[in-house]
Amino acid sequence: MRTDKGTPQIVGVGHNCLDRLCTVEAYPPEDGSTHITSISVQGGGAVATALAASARLGIPSALAGHLGEDETGREIRALLEADGVDTRYIRAIPGGRSSVSYVMVDPRKSTRTKFPYPDDLPAITWDEELTALIEQAAVLHLDGTRYENALAAAKIAKAAGVTVSLDGCSMQGDNEKNIALASMADILIMNAKYPLRVSGREDYGEALLEMAGWGPKVVIGTQGAQGCLAVIDGALRRFPAFQVEAIDTTGAGDVFHGAFLAGYLWGMDLEETIRFASAVSALKCTQIGGRAGIPTYDAALAFLARHRS
Repeated sequence: MRTDKGTPQIVGVGHNCLDRLCTVEAYPPEDGSTHITSISVQGGGAVATALAASARLGIPSALAGHLGEDETGREIRALLEADGVDTRYIRAIPGGRSSVSYVMVDPRKSTRTKFPYPDDLPAITWDEELTALIEQAAVLHLDGTRYENALAAAKIAKAAGVTVSLDGCSMQGDNEKNIALASMADILIMNAKYPLRVSGREDYGEALLEMAGWGPKVVIGTQGAQGCLAVIDGALRRFPAFQVEAIDTTGAGDVFHGAFLAGYLWGMDLEETIRFASAVSALKCTQIGGRAGIPTYDAALAFLARHRS
């Protein structure tokens, strides 16, 4: 773990957006209606929310990329800064449109329905400043949302010996690109769909075992309320989810990633890191949105102490 607090230990490259969350009485059928009971505005995006989690847990974290020079972009930046994420390496693009998602949350079922409005921003230019940012980090965290950005960043990290973490969530139409990026990861944590599509396997466990042979040191599949499945010493190991009164799963996987990287950099062993990330993700689900429920490091440890088996 690096000791220079002025140097970001985790650098993220990936999705960064604004979430406008509406809690509804029930999700309506097409051409129907429902009542909104509350509205919340929070930061969103897979990598951005992971960094918000790692920063809140005490790990210096920075996001590299673009935002539009618009009101949405300014709001996204302010929310990241409020969580302690270093935004100096986010460049505002004149005339560019930042990404916003409208999220309908049904707390009775702990489900959410998303309506993303994507950005129209150019690819990142990897100048000396951004290259040095990655080279000096302990971990590069990616989600593959913009493949060209992710691939270029991963190549810089691999050349510098920086650990590459990939959130296996965003998939390209050309599966060879997915395989190439996944094979560059040292830490590969994926959602319930990604391993099956990318590996071509029909069984989830077999997909994880195959992908563990592609080069990653850590391979984990997150499966929501079922917990997660990890490859440890060449065998599959199930880690159940913590039982909480969940009202919204928005960002749960993203927060798991940020918490896992925090535990990894704190020096926890793999099993302890998985349990820590699961606890942080579970606590997030007790509040609306991807970030409001992210706990502090001390709060996460207190939760774990109450749930020791």
